[in-house]
Amino acid sequence: MTRIKKRNTCLVADPNGWKSAFLKFVHQVKPYRACQFCFKFYRYLMLISQKQLAHAAIQRIACAQTNSHIPLYCNIRTRLTSSRQLARMALSTKVGNTSQTETAPEVRLPQASPMYSATGLDVWTMMNQVAAAVGAVNLGQGFMSYPPKDFIRQAAQDALVENTHNQYAPPRGRPGLLEQVAVRFSERLGRDIDSGSEVSVHAGANEALLSVFTAFLEHGQDHEVILMEPAFDQYTPNVAMAGGVPVYVPLRVRDGCDAATHDISSDDWRLDMAELEAAITPKTRIIVLNTPHNPIGKVFTCDELALIGAVAERHNLLIVADEVYEHLTFGRDHVSIATLPRMWERTVTVGSAGKLFGVTGWRVGWAVGPAALIRPTLAAHTRIVFTSNTPLQEGVATALRQAVHNGFFTIQREEYLRRRDRLMAIFADIGLPCVVPDGAYYLLVNASAVRARIPTDYAFPDFITERGANFKLVYFFIKEFGVSGIPPTEFYSDAHKDLANDYIRFAFCKTEEGLEAAAERLQTLKQFLRGPAQA
Repeated sequence: MTRIKKRNTCLVADPNGWKSAFLKFVHQVKPYRACQFCFKFYRYLMLISQKQLAHAAIQRIACAQTNSHIPLYCNIRTRLTSSRQLARMALSTKVGNTSQTETAPEVRLPQASPMYSATGLDVWTMMNQVAAAVGAVNLGQGFMSYPPKDFIRQAAQDALVENTHNQYAPPRGRPGLLEQVAVRFSERLGRDIDSGSEVSVHAGANEALLSVFTAFLEHGQDHEVILMEPAFDQYTPNVAMAGGVPVYVPLRVRDGCDAATHDISSDDWRLDMAELEAAITPKTRIIVLNTPHNPIGKVFTCDELALIGAVAERHNLLIVADEVYEHLTFGRDHVSIATLPRMWERTVTVGSAGKLFGVTGWRVGWAVGPAALIRPTLAAHTRIVFTSNTPLQEGVATALRQAVHNGFFTIQREEYLRRRDRLMAIFADIGLPCVVPDGAYYLLVNASAVRARIPTDYAFPDFITERGANFKLVYFFIKEFGVSGIPPTEFYSDAHKDLANDYIRFAFCKTEEGLEAAAERLQTLKQFLRGPAQA
């Protein structure tokens, strides 16, 4: 029985008496007050699935039409009929002895693009919600669980109080940030970068990528973009939004590696050059290269980069180098493909202040390349977002100037190395092998032993089951052991998802306390792994 109290009047909702009690109540008050209450009551009833009573509430609002409350009625009806479900609902009831029937007019709207209308929850939101529901330690999404260094925050605070930083920045970017990015890349690439023509500032690296794709792909032409899997999940929709067609070439673990029982190196994931060549057609326009790689942690070698560059040169392709983790390598030097002979001319290199300084919410990134490539990229950026936010551009510029002198990047790399080694030790203690990353801040863990022991009758919600075996593995891991990760099959096309079904991606850009909390939770996993595998 559901009781709803209003002005000392109880409305009793039950299978037999709800209608008379409801009507008795709404006729006790003025139509205006009745309309207000009925609208709130309708939303509550729909929430608790009392649809018949909800219909009566709507009918009472309709009755206000016979009184002098037309504006209120129209306002409420507009709000209610914005719901497609309600718009299709036939409303009928009896008021007193008078039969009244009203059918809500059908609202016909243009259909949304299939790319968006068929989209469910993104993997980040989904797994964060699962983790929050059970109070799991969140090692899933790659956001930092600790604050940025004081000098970084202070740079942003100082920029916010400067009056000249409150208006639009030039679409290309603030001069101070353009200069600092040019200085940084001049040193990295071994050439003088012109801040006025070879750099553009973007609303994060993701928008920089979208701008490049928009500039060099044409709708209706089926231009193709080579994506190396696992590929960051934003690449595919960005290519599609720009009118392109993604073509997937997977990295594969080299023969002879037993990733299910032993740690392997991220360098053991290799690109088959014959497979890359076979994927290229006359419609291919772009190769996307992510190094250091998310989620594998692979840092491509000079030899590998040279082979990729040769393919791009042979087929006259543009290279989009996603190098947002360029400052985070462990025992291996990061090399930009733009430094190789004849590669500068065909490469746009994308970077991120969010990854560089641990401020992913600032949404400041950049693109660097020859003027002939940056000019159309900037034109696309101007139509996508027009400009990036002014004060945080200035904050990033100041942080870049100071980081050169305070040893920030060296200190940061050492801190991440300690976190990486600690998380690897946690899984080694449990008995689950890892892919040892040479860069970035993610750890792929081979959880095939866990997957083999999931009870066959385990209850998975539909939104997990429909996403496949890897989502079920990660869901089970979060629910049963209280530590969240991300299913890496989200980084694969359907044809290649099986390559990642046994893995879970964890992020180690977390506090030491967070990693220790994860270690404590995962002790229960030891006992679980002693049990027999399911038949």
